[in-house]
This record gives sequence, C-alpha cells and structure tokens, in this order.
Amino acid sequence: MYEVTIETSFSAAHRLRHYRGKCENLHGHNWKVAVSVVSDKLNKSGMVIDFQELKELTWKVLKKLDHQYLNDLPDFKELNPTSENIAKFLYAKLKGPVEKRGARLHRIKVWESEGSSVGYEKDRS
Repeated sequence: MYEVTIETSFSAAHRLRHYRGKCENLHGHNWKVAVSVVSDKLNKSGMVIDFQELKELTWKVLKKLDHQYLNDLPDFKELNPTSENIAKFLYAKLKGPVEKRGARLHRIKVWESEGSSVGYEKDRS
C-alpha cells in the first residue's frame, strides 16, 4: 500500500460554542493541514496521485475557510468549528474528488497550533 501526504495551511478565526474558557472568545489560528491518500496501485506515471494535483484539490476546499470567521460559514452555523469538526469537514469534501482520481482518502490531520493536532479517518480498512 502506498501513502501520499501533502501539507498546507489556512488562517481563520472562530469561537467555540458550549465551551468554558478563553477559546469561547473570538480568536484565530494558522491551521496546518495534512491530507493523506492511499492506493495499492500506481497510475501510468508511476504515482498514486500527483502532489500538485492533491494540493490543488485541497486548496479548492481550504480557500472557502481561509481568512474567514468559521462560525459564520453555512457548514459551521450549527456545527461547532472545532479542529475535530474541521478535519471531518475536510474529509467529507475531499473524499469524492480523490476517489475520482483512483486513490482513497486515508486521513486528514489538522493542527491548530504547533503542539496540538487532530486526525480524522473514516475507517481503518
């Protein structure tokens, strides 16, 4: 099994609902995002997916979040914009486009700070 991972980032503000502490107040992060895809086959070029293509697919989703107040976005109007929910949101948005290219989305990892990250995988099969 091959695994290909790209890393990128976006900046955004949010406030956590149903939370007691300073993160319930408006604040921002420079989130780092890692997207990992897997396949047991390589394409005609000998790749799972081209790194640049995976970066472009990821940025199409991230640009909707970049420099936004996440709580105001339709996807996070009701859903708390935690790192966990951001990772799951990214997974849902990238799954189809990655599969159309013959690979399987494996994991999304989101860091809201250098030492704090969340990983999301749909399943471990």
